[in-house]
Amino acid sequence: MILLDVDGVLTDGTIAYHSDDEVIVNFNVKDGLGIKLAQAGGIPVGIISGRSSKALQRRVEELGIDIFYQAQHDKLETYEQIKQIHAIDDDQVLYIGDDLNDLKILQKVGFKVSVQDGCNEIKEIADYVTEKPGGKGAVREVVELGLKSQGMWEQLMSSL
Repeated sequence: MILLDVDGVLTDGTIAYHSDDEVIVNFNVKDGLGIKLAQAGGIPVGIISGRSSKALQRRVEELGIDIFYQAQHDKLETYEQIKQIHAIDDDQVLYIGDDLNDLKILQKVGFKVSVQDGCNEIKEIADYVTEKPGGKGAVREVVELGLKSQGMWEQLMSSL
């Protein structure tokens, strides 16, 4: 299973407010295709976000992500619930994070990933630090590397 933080991972961390107080965030289409490829390869993808956003809700629906938790102030508790619901162990989880609120989960999961512009504390414990920054294709980078290492990339490319 791949679990993702949102702000700073699926986005570049920038938050803009529209005049009607609506939050505007940008998502990278390459990350979206990476998520769809992981799903096509049989890898469940989930999101644990500390903030709540209508834009995120819409993006999750577009991508068909079923494991979705927003406004989670205790991400570790949410992570433990996900493991229990899906009957998985820590070593079956890859988590991509960027900041201190991801640290407790990253200390538990089987494969720890920091985006290139993640904070030092996250990068220091990461098994892999992406070449791309958050919101700029980092998720796609990780998915592509994983699918290639498992020999699934060519098969998925032929099905597109």
